[in-house]
Amino acid sequence: MTPHNTQEFSNDLSKFNIGDDCPIFDGIWDYCSLYAGASLDAAKKLINHQSDIAINWSGGLHHAKKSEASGFCYINDIVLAILQLLRYHPRVLYIDIDVHHGDGVEQAFFSTDRVMTLSLHKYDKDNFFPGTGNWDDIGGGAGKHYALNVPLKDGIDDESYVRLFKQIVEPVIAKYRPASVVLQCGADSLGSDKLGCFNLNIKAHGACVEFVKGFGLPLLVLGGGGYTPRNVSRLWTYETAYIPLHSHGKFEC
Repeated sequence: MTPHNTQEFSNDLSKFNIGDDCPIFDGIWDYCSLYAGASLDAAKKLINHQSDIAINWSGGLHHAKKSEASGFCYINDIVLAILQLLRYHPRVLYIDIDVHHGDGVEQAFFSTDRVMTLSLHKYDKDNFFPGTGNWDDIGGGAGKHYALNVPLKDGIDDESYVRLFKQIVEPVIAKYRPASVVLQCGADSLGSDKLGCFNLNIKAHGACVEFVKGFGLPLLVLGGGGYTPRNVSRLWTYETAYIPLHSHGKFEC
């Protein structure tokens, strides 16, 4: 490739935000195909009643948009899975407990009432990625009031987070009455994460998953952020073991 063509190629990539926090790497196509395909397959299993709970820890890439990559996310597998669920389910509730705002999912369903997005996250417009998701960000058009954002400050602990989570999720499910739930379980909301700023431990994180599972709705559980590897592996191992032990339905991972 000539220098001129190399520059053109680089310019084309920048249009889609490829580079910086979304670099090209060897095997990128296979990587995207596998994690997005796994979320689609998980949604299919829920639709076909092959499973009551399905897990894809490699998914949950909630920052990617329709025309650009963002925040280490190349393809928004969550949006694809929700679109699949909407073929059979009238309403889907999306819950995001990653430390970052689930902006890509919210943007995709910003103007529809068939998907309600609920994101609990650190919010600082100027100093914390992605700088969106304040309390007054509520959706638009037919989707007005169907985007619910809970901006939080640094250092929230287990008791405060779990109490807040339950007090919000329970009335949302009672009022919205979703046919299925998608839960993004980003591990960067744990204490000591390299990019996070909350102070949660594994049991509190798992308590949120347990609470959502308790409503008995078809549930798709996804991964997400997490930048201290030992925390990520411990958390998702704990939640993978915990869900089937406390589930009376069919489970797929």
